[in-house]
Amino acid sequence: MAAFIGSLPWCDVELNLASSCFQRTAIAFVNLLFLCIFYLFLIASCVSTHFIVRGRKKGWIFVAVAICCAITSFIFLGVGLNSLIHGGNDVTEISWVACFVEGIIWVSLAVSLLVNGSKWVNILVSVWWVSFALLDLVAKSGILLQGNGIRILDILTLPMSLLLLLCSWMNLRSSSAAAQDCSVTGLSDPLLTKNPRKESARLATAGFFSILSFSWMNPLLSLGFKKPLSPEDIPSVVPEDEAQLAYKKFSQAWDTLLGDESSTKERNLVFRAVVKVYFKENIFIAVFAFLRTFAVVSLPLMLYVFVDYANSDHRDLRNGFFNLACLVMLKLVESLTMRHWYFASRRSGMRIRSALMVAAYKKQLKLSSLGRKRHSSGEIVNYIAVDAYRMGEFLWWFHSGWSLSLQLLLSTAVLFGVVGAGAFPGLILLLLCGLLNLPFAKMLQNCQTQFMIAQDKRLRSTSEILNSMKVIKLQSWEDEFKKKIESCRDDEFTWLAKAQLTKAFGSFLYWMSPTIVSSVVFLGCALLKSAPLNASTIFTVLATLRVMSEPVKIIPDAISAIIQGNVSFQRLNNFLLDDELKMDEIERSGLDASGTAVDIQVGNFGWEPETKIPTLRNIHLEIKHGQKVAVCGPVGAGKSSLLHAVLGEIPKVSGTVKVFGSIAYVSQTSWIQSGTIRDNILYGKPMESRRYNAAIKACALDKDMNGFGHGDLTEIGQRGINLSGGQKQRIQLARAVYADADVYLLDDPFSAVDAHTAGVLFHKCVEDSLKEKTVILVTHQVEFLSEVDQILVMEEGTITQSGKYEELLMMGTAFQQLVNAHNDAVTVLPLASNESLGDLRKEGKDREIRNMTVVEKIEEEIEKTDIPGVQLTQEEEKESGYVGMKPFLDYIGVSRGWCLLWSSVLGQVGFVVFQAASTYWLAFAIGIPKITNTMLIGVYSIISTLSAGFVYARAITTAHLGLKASKAFFSGFTNAVFKAPMLFFDSTPVGRILTRASSDLNVLDYDVPFAFIFVVAPAVELTAALLIMTYVTWQVIIIALLALAATKVVQDYYLASARELIRINGTTKAPVMNYAAETSLGVVTIRAFGTAERFFKNYLNLVDADAVLFFLSNAAMEWVILRIETLQNVTLFTCALLLILIPKGYIAPGLVGLSLSYALTLTQTQVFLTRWYCTLSNSIISVERIKQYMNIPEEPPAIIDDKRPPSSWPSNGTIHLQELKIRYRPNAPLVLKGISCTFREGTRVGVVGRTGSGKSTLISALFRLVEPASGCILIDGIDISKIGLKDLRMKLSIIPQEPTLFRGCIRTNLDPLGVYSDDEIWKALEKCQLKTTISNLPNKLDSSVSDEGENWSVGQRQLFCLGRVLLKRNKILVLDEATASIDSATDAIIQRIIREEFADCTVITVAHRVPTVIDSDMVMVLSFGDLVEYNEPSKLMETDSYFSKLVAEYWASCRGNSSQNLQL
Repeated sequence: MAAFIGSLPWCDVELNLASSCFQRTAIAFVNLLFLCIFYLFLIASCVSTHFIVRGRKKGWIFVAVAICCAITSFIFLGVGLNSLIHGGNDVTEISWVACFVEGIIWVSLAVSLLVNGSKWVNILVSVWWVSFALLDLVAKSGILLQGNGIRILDILTLPMSLLLLLCSWMNLRSSSAAAQDCSVTGLSDPLLTKNPRKESARLATAGFFSILSFSWMNPLLSLGFKKPLSPEDIPSVVPEDEAQLAYKKFSQAWDTLLGDESSTKERNLVFRAVVKVYFKENIFIAVFAFLRTFAVVSLPLMLYVFVDYANSDHRDLRNGFFNLACLVMLKLVESLTMRHWYFASRRSGMRIRSALMVAAYKKQLKLSSLGRKRHSSGEIVNYIAVDAYRMGEFLWWFHSGWSLSLQLLLSTAVLFGVVGAGAFPGLILLLLCGLLNLPFAKMLQNCQTQFMIAQDKRLRSTSEILNSMKVIKLQSWEDEFKKKIESCRDDEFTWLAKAQLTKAFGSFLYWMSPTIVSSVVFLGCALLKSAPLNASTIFTVLATLRVMSEPVKIIPDAISAIIQGNVSFQRLNNFLLDDELKMDEIERSGLDASGTAVDIQVGNFGWEPETKIPTLRNIHLEIKHGQKVAVCGPVGAGKSSLLHAVLGEIPKVSGTVKVFGSIAYVSQTSWIQSGTIRDNILYGKPMESRRYNAAIKACALDKDMNGFGHGDLTEIGQRGINLSGGQKQRIQLARAVYADADVYLLDDPFSAVDAHTAGVLFHKCVEDSLKEKTVILVTHQVEFLSEVDQILVMEEGTITQSGKYEELLMMGTAFQQLVNAHNDAVTVLPLASNESLGDLRKEGKDREIRNMTVVEKIEEEIEKTDIPGVQLTQEEEKESGYVGMKPFLDYIGVSRGWCLLWSSVLGQVGFVVFQAASTYWLAFAIGIPKITNTMLIGVYSIISTLSAGFVYARAITTAHLGLKASKAFFSGFTNAVFKAPMLFFDSTPVGRILTRASSDLNVLDYDVPFAFIFVVAPAVELTAALLIMTYVTWQVIIIALLALAATKVVQDYYLASARELIRINGTTKAPVMNYAAETSLGVVTIRAFGTAERFFKNYLNLVDADAVLFFLSNAAMEWVILRIETLQNVTLFTCALLLILIPKGYIAPGLVGLSLSYALTLTQTQVFLTRWYCTLSNSIISVERIKQYMNIPEEPPAIIDDKRPPSSWPSNGTIHLQELKIRYRPNAPLVLKGISCTFREGTRVGVVGRTGSGKSTLISALFRLVEPASGCILIDGIDISKIGLKDLRMKLSIIPQEPTLFRGCIRTNLDPLGVYSDDEIWKALEKCQLKTTISNLPNKLDSSVSDEGENWSVGQRQLFCLGRVLLKRNKILVLDEATASIDSATDAIIQRIIREEFADCTVITVAHRVPTVIDSDMVMVLSFGDLVEYNEPSKLMETDSYFSKLVAEYWASCRGNSSQNLQL
């Protein structure tokens, strides 16, 4: 060791840390390190103009001190030059080198005083000045006290050090002031004026020492200790961390790389863009990591010095205290640099995370139709929730990787310095252990990649199933779709198990390697006689190997994390490079003087460009401003695609598209955002009461508002789950009307409303409110066609006819067929007994009067009906405060892992006991001369090997515990969700469930099991360390217990806030994902309205709200660890002080080494315990959140064994409703108010009523989606509430209001259970008019169906639903407004098929179209939950009934077409 240090030619051979020569050398080394870093920053400033801050001048004090530093430099250089010229050959005469080094340092200090740097440069130079001044003052003070070796230059530099301290204080103060100025600049202006900015986190205005000690967190932690934190208590993110700024920087780098042809050939542009933006700030983080590494590697040398001091015959207390001062300094540097490295790396990672989350969101706003096909909504959410989110920790792992590698290298150098060549055999073995990382890394990379692929597949399926849960429950497909999710999870679990077991085996090797290596090193020393096996050597080797063990253990995890990050970078790269919508394919401009609104010439468009036949062919279309144009045609003709062509959503193959003016779009499938009704209508525009009220009335929403207790401030659930289909469609329409656009594209907006409401919407909205607007209306309502300016008839992707109504009637063919189909439906409507054809024409003229009368009666009815509003979507529940041991016990209890847990604990205890025994053996044996080296090493190796066996048992049992828990919780969570009642899905946004199925489950898979054992492991190690220290110096236990008590207090103080921060973070992440998912579903509407930028800004706010919780959580963690480190360092310093003060011979040198070696690990072990305890406390919240959903109240059982109906049930199909009352919540008003009637077997029952009358609720009650408050439903005499849900629903068939298809193929969509043959499927397709279309596809029944069936029209999706019921052939069939989205001809065909195929069945038809129910055997009329009428339609028409009024309204709306066509 002495030779190792004594290699410096200007120092004595004997090692003495108190010598002035050694101190000057150490100070010079530290200063040269700072100097190199400073000049690296200066070189960077030559490349980037952003690095040097201009416009801020240095004060006169800085200039004066810089001049003094320069003068001092010249003096040192002059002395050095004189020594070089006149010096001799003696060793001490080459001190000119030291003088030159001092001169360079002083001139560099002068430069640093004059340079105006950025914030980080100012902090760097300030730390340099403080370090220089303190080290110089300590060293010079020691020289002055000793009284020998005083030089004039030593006295000269003392006042300079004091001046540097003054400059550092002034510099940091000016930096804080600049930060405060920055906090009130433009970057802090709110993105949305309606949401005023909260006060920023106090870091923005904190001073240097507050930043250094994380004291800027004190106010928030104090508040959290006094009361549970709420979202209102959380400050906003500091301006420099805002997502907007992060994305702006990333976007600039990304655009630069895309513009560089050589860069586009690179595989991962995302990674390169991140490096380009965040390289500089990570250099500063690297400085922290390097200083921490240097301090950690130096600690074994301090152990050597202390043991050597204890063994010395001539003790000098001054040397002892100096050694203690060096130990204090090293621990202080280690603690501060580590805390700021951890915090700064995660803060930088947070910025990268925000930038990538926003980039992914921005990309989906630009994604083309082909891109959307390749990346489903669930996958896009996964890119944000998993891949981008992972970047928050990526930089920490990256810096851990290289710094720990450096730590390993420097520790190797120390080992060689201590034992010389004896270390060589051990290092070869260590190298072999390191090489084993490579296959492990490859295995982990493969496992991680496959795991991510499997997770994507599961989350995509989960998202799809959750969004379609109503259909799944109606069809009783829960078991089949649960199996689908479980199958995806099984694939995912396979790779998870491989990864965890690989890690477990790797953990065994990593823990065992230091033990084996130390034995081999000792053996090498004995054989090669390179160093004596005394206390100093042995415990320095052990301490060094302990320092080396940290890299050996963590580097594989770092490699794994870096690999995971690389996988995520690649996935994000593929997504961000995917096709974007080509906005230049359509020409958008303001209103044209020629009066043209839309112009398409020779247009060919295709959803799939590789297909030879385009979707739309040879489109010629010119629409003038103010025209009303109707587009009609059979299902699948390309009507919706034509609107998408105008929007630019469908890829253009050839031709030109020009649109003049702004666009408003109403999609065929309603897209409603979570929020209030008002927010959905205003759609980001300012409130103008007059225009707003006019839009509501025009869209017939004013009466609906009265039905909601909260009016237009009623919260809408995700995708409008608490609204009827008609309400959602009218809100969409009101949104478009309020937008006051120039061109309106309406895609079948009347399909979800009744005939009267459709008439009101057409006349008041389209004809009146949009009187001066251009309207392109896709519709199946032929009755409105005579009132438009132009009609386009489409067939098979082409416009076959175009003209006015009368012109097209004269042409015949396609249009004539549509009208005839409508007329056939209309002519089945019976006239009242006192009506004639002449009366019909009169009725047409007087329709306004009739409609007004009906409306007045409805208004009176609404006024009489007091319906208190209910906010269906509830705030997310979260626990608050300390929840005790329950989540921990739940984790073990649910997984039934008590045996595995205790096995892991015993394994850890055995490991620690044998490790302590092996080191105690060394301390004991080296003092006994009779024990040979062979015996010493042999016993040590045997004991250590036994400890390795215990750690292997611990690793394997921990992995199995985690896997068992993952399986149990996933199974419980999935079962609970699939068994949850429909009300749960109506009141819970899908994003909340998906957050638990993704990030929470991910935490449970990876973090919780190891967090459990990583709390046990350091707790056992800490106990062992304190016992050993107490055994050697019992006095230390007093300080140790006080430190532990204080640690517990600080820890509890921290946890009070940390728990709430994590919980609040759990509620801020879901909106981020939910908003992204909502945007993905409504991106066409968003782009059509030109509101992408507003959505983007809203998303920035959500990302910032989520990021600030991550930021504060990490800052709070560093706050508590810094204080705990300080407390444990007091114990360490006490132990070291006692070892200095205790007389020689009182304690054997071996025990000194043993005690101090464990004392040195005390801080690290306590921090490890605190970190993992806090991590476990925070991670267990994910267990708590998943367990919360595992306790959802279940719907009734699927099968009740002793109440199963006969297999032939229902044989007749008779349905009795007996005083049926329904309410959705215990305190909610009745929705059905005591309905009693009978649906006889084989009858066709039509159910009619206005929106909100209770039609859909009746169907829900029949399928038991909601249970009766009282009363019952009997089917063939069996009370359906007494039998299992599966037995009921499997015997009922339904074509739902919203047709739903699932990702997969045609076969699985028609027959998810796989019980029908291909012949049966083809027959069903033939009957539902889809056989021709599907037989022309290359893959026939295996042809693909994309997410939510987007590659099929809404009408075709409805026909698929018809195909399902044709296959099932149940005795009872329900049609819930099933033909609303198809044309009259197809509607007539479907009705004919149903009449023929279900002639002997009970058919219940809920419809808005009167012709659909007019030929029913019985008609049920509902109004606000009451059964108003139930009779044969012909008898109801003979009286002044509600039904006759509905028919009259339909006649009135059809007056033009009906009267004309009846004359034909």
